Amino acid sequence: MPSAQQDTFPRQNARTLRFTLGRPRSFRVSPDGSTVIFVRSASGTDRVGRLWRWTEEQGEVELIDPSELLSGSDEELSAEERARRERARETAGGIVAYTVDRAFSRVAYAVSGRLFVTSVDGTGGTTEIQTSAPVIDPRIDPTGQRIAFVSHGRLHVVELEQGDPHPVSPPEDNTDVTWGLADFIAAEELDRSRGFWWSPTGRHLITQRTDESPVATWYVSNPAAPQTPPTAQRYPAAGTPNAKVSLWLIDLEGESTEIDLPPDTEYVASVDWSDRGDPVVGVLDRAQQSISWHAVDIDSGSTRYLRRVTDESWVDVVPGAGCWDHSGRLLTVEVRDGDYALCLDGQRISPQSLQVRAISAVMPSHVTVLAAEHPGDQQVWLLTEASADLVSPVEGWSGSVEGGQTRVSISADLDRAHPHVVITTPTTVHDVTHVADTPLIQPQVTLLPGDDELPRVALLLPTGWGPDQGALPVLMDPYGGPHHTSVAHHQAAFRESQWFADQGFAVVVVDGRGTPGHPAGERAVRGDFAGPVLEDQVTGLHAVAHAFPSLDLDRVAIRGWSFGGFLAALAVIDRPDVFHAAVAGAPVTDWRLYDTGYTERYLGVPTERDDDAYRRSSLLERAAGLTRPLQLIHGLADDNVFVAHTLQLSRVLTEHGRPHEVVPLTGITHMATQEDVAENLLTLQVDFLRRALAIDQG
Repeated sequence: MPSAQQDTFPRQNARTLRFTLGRPRSFRVSPDGSTVIFVRSASGTDRVGRLWRWTEEQGEVELIDPSELLSGSDEELSAEERARRERARETAGGIVAYTVDRAFSRVAYAVSGRLFVTSVDGTGGTTEIQTSAPVIDPRIDPTGQRIAFVSHGRLHVVELEQGDPHPVSPPEDNTDVTWGLADFIAAEELDRSRGFWWSPTGRHLITQRTDESPVATWYVSNPAAPQTPPTAQRYPAAGTPNAKVSLWLIDLEGESTEIDLPPDTEYVASVDWSDRGDPVVGVLDRAQQSISWHAVDIDSGSTRYLRRVTDESWVDVVPGAGCWDHSGRLLTVEVRDGDYALCLDGQRISPQSLQVRAISAVMPSHVTVLAAEHPGDQQVWLLTEASADLVSPVEGWSGSVEGGQTRVSISADLDRAHPHVVITTPTTVHDVTHVADTPLIQPQVTLLPGDDELPRVALLLPTGWGPDQGALPVLMDPYGGPHHTSVAHHQAAFRESQWFADQGFAVVVVDGRGTPGHPAGERAVRGDFAGPVLEDQVTGLHAVAHAFPSLDLDRVAIRGWSFGGFLAALAVIDRPDVFHAAVAGAPVTDWRLYDTGYTERYLGVPTERDDDAYRRSSLLERAAGLTRPLQLIHGLADDNVFVAHTLQLSRVLTEHGRPHEVVPLTGITHMATQEDVAENLLTLQVDFLRRALAIDQG
């Protein structure tokens, strides 16, 4: 490892997985508030997650070190587990997920596909449950007597007192059918990684059955190793069939009953089964313009209609929404009066101008939500029908986990290198230890607040730079699309941008229409990913140039990844008068090649006679217009935005004689987590930008 004097930010950023290693995460609080469990690795460069327990009496105690369970051997993951982690954007190893019973007596987890259970108080030690094949997503039942898990596409249950796992889902002749796993669209686009749910009594499960046979097969190959056969994957591209998803009730004897979902169900958005009432299932139609919630009768599998919300653009799947409160009323998040509002049986209870992003906890006295008064912040609010209490800082990015009278508060801001994590009980305030590395870079961010006319903008200048040093070339550094806030009030959002600034650029980050905010702004991209998004980037650039005249608008570049890669290529093709070079990483170049759940939500379901929105948003349709330098970067193993996107764009550019560069990343998925690759990706981009903008590299 290089010394601190020899280290560089790109290497440090890659080595620490963007400074996420060594940070405490994945908190659970016992119902009585006496115990907190969380995951943290041993250092800021250790990728192995360990499980920790905190109590007021003993403080932080390490419960599980996975390396001891594996006797020092390397972790081995099944293809199914690797795919699950890719969907969850999980880049670390060791313990990445766990479940605990209601009494907080036992915790269940998988390491290297092996199943373990550990006593939370440490007195019962750790036991490995022998299984015949690797396990996926083990979940202990609320009573702590048994564990369910998926293996070889079937759902299994093991009674802990007997230790003999057995399948409870029916056998299938069709190898395209799995039980207990979230389908691709649920995991990738609906924020649902679970495929089965225990009843509060531990006697029944709701289980997803997925039949992928209607879905087209795509292939991920490794051209650098032509002797290696390609990997087949079912991929539901826009306008093509989805997997057939159904839900089933299964008891411990393996008796199964299909749940009666509405006939227009295309996606299962959510399942909630708590001790507050019958299971609640949320389902979407194909166009995602309707979401409805239904209570399930666990004796018959029949459902009772609860509520439906429709929207001519799209409806939103909000984490935690679609559950009972403690008085038996349905909690949802709906668009009301221009806001994302928390509703009880359809009646709004959240304040005006508060945008609710998630339901964090349902307590007897209140509902805890993650919400924002400003798009760059995330706050924690306690809501009732009569009150709204803010319990986090006004500025910054906050989260919360609670149980009993204990709350774990997580707060990040522009002043701290790492989130501040605090456990608060009626008698104690404890700062949770982090061992993450301190970044070599401290972002210096100037924020230009957006309004109804201007997008939100952030500016980062080279450290120590002054106007007397001359005009600066500009690098736009957006994501620019749905689900991601770039102009956020926390340091992690700007570290890479600051590094690019320190290479001699004025870096401008713009969040315009389509990025998270209020409903009207997000829905402005309905049917058009190109026009409004690009227009707001230009508007943001001109706004910051007006406020800071030292920007050289004759040398403007743009870079981005995924949607940001699409936006970067779009900008340099459509507006060469503004943008003079672009770096496009893993760009979506033809939205007909991207998945149904995301693409059809915003561009509609394409048909043979009506796909104007797809043509309007396609890079292939406009590629012949490229006149500026463009660098395309893509992982050859990307199973989210397939490398076909970049290759097809490159083909069209070549057919029209348009020079460009392509950087293929062998063995890299949509997330470049390999240390050497992640480090050098940053320097390769800077080298290209300096060449493209004719910047003196001396």
